[in-house]
Amino acid sequence: MENVTGAVTHDPPPTVGGGPGKPLIVTQDTELLDDLLRLCAAAGATPEVHHSVPDRRGSWESAPLVLVGDDAARRVRGAARRRGVVLVGRDQDDPGVWQRAVEIGADHVLMLPDGEQWLVDRIADVAEGVGRPALTVGVIGGRGGAGASTLACALAVTSAREGLRTLLVDADPLGGGLDVLLGGESTEGLRWPAFAASRGRVGGSALEESLPRLHSLRVLSWDRGDCVAIAPQAVRAVLAAARRRGGTVVVDLPRRIDDGVAEILAQLDLGLLVVPAELRAVAAGKRVASAVGMVLRDLRVAVRGPYAPGLDDSEVARLLGLPLAGEVPVESGLLRPDGGKAPPGATVRGPLARFCKEFWERALTEAGGS
Repeated sequence: MENVTGAVTHDPPPTVGGGPGKPLIVTQDTELLDDLLRLCAAAGATPEVHHSVPDRRGSWESAPLVLVGDDAARRVRGAARRRGVVLVGRDQDDPGVWQRAVEIGADHVLMLPDGEQWLVDRIADVAEGVGRPALTVGVIGGRGGAGASTLACALAVTSAREGLRTLLVDADPLGGGLDVLLGGESTEGLRWPAFAASRGRVGGSALEESLPRLHSLRVLSWDRGDCVAIAPQAVRAVLAAARRRGGTVVVDLPRRIDDGVAEILAQLDLGLLVVPAELRAVAAGKRVASAVGMVLRDLRVAVRGPYAPGLDDSEVARLLGLPLAGEVPVESGLLRPDGGKAPPGATVRGPLARFCKEFWERALTEAGGS
């Protein structure tokens, strides 16, 4: 049993059938009920409310999360034992609360108002459903003009075409905007500055629905304003929300590593370092790899031709000391991206699309079929 007085890392509550469900509130304390309803609203959940164990068969057993007010503890003592029960009270100094929690088989004891953020997170897990997080891939250039942004777009376009829920994140405020590269700079939806004040938990569904939809995927890019930095806490919250919905998330990374980028690197499953096959690019790429590798454990190199004399993809990987992800095909779209044309990777039979498809097949297999 755990005493919760603040935000705590926790396992998700059990859900019936793996999908979202309604939390159950059991209390007659009107003040406590008002607070719990407020927290449910903040988490995007509509609860079921009862004064004692519900008469309707199965309601107590099937609710993914049960919030029992301290006033109702004695009324639920005879209910079937189950996981996901939280005893909620206000008196921090009441020693009897622990005995009552044991009597009803509660997993946690939560005291308001200190535990509000923890409880909002827990309820939000129920509202959204908790499954396998998105396979999250970052793409970064070994030098300027390496083609990282175009490869990131091509990976996202290919993922969406394969039927996966896909979100493309532009983490480079000085890159001109991935929405431009995809030809959707005028498409309605929120951009990064709208999330600058985000703290705590951001709803995954709300995030996804607020973003521009381009080529069957969602895109979080930058607007044309003066904002070029987002607080690390906001970056952490937004990317965590993007990952909770499953599928794939592709992040176009800048070559500079600041606190916000470090937050992203910490949530990546793997990274691709795009390096042209020339000695100067390899030297620059080694510096980037050294900085990125301090946070990201799985970094691989994607080599882009044409090749300088004496170099091939294996030799570039050896010089960098990184696993080889493959050779990125040379296409006009990769070298001269034009947002007014079809997006990178849109040509199904093109070499870039084939590279991306093969990459996802390997990466998803390694991740266990995410």
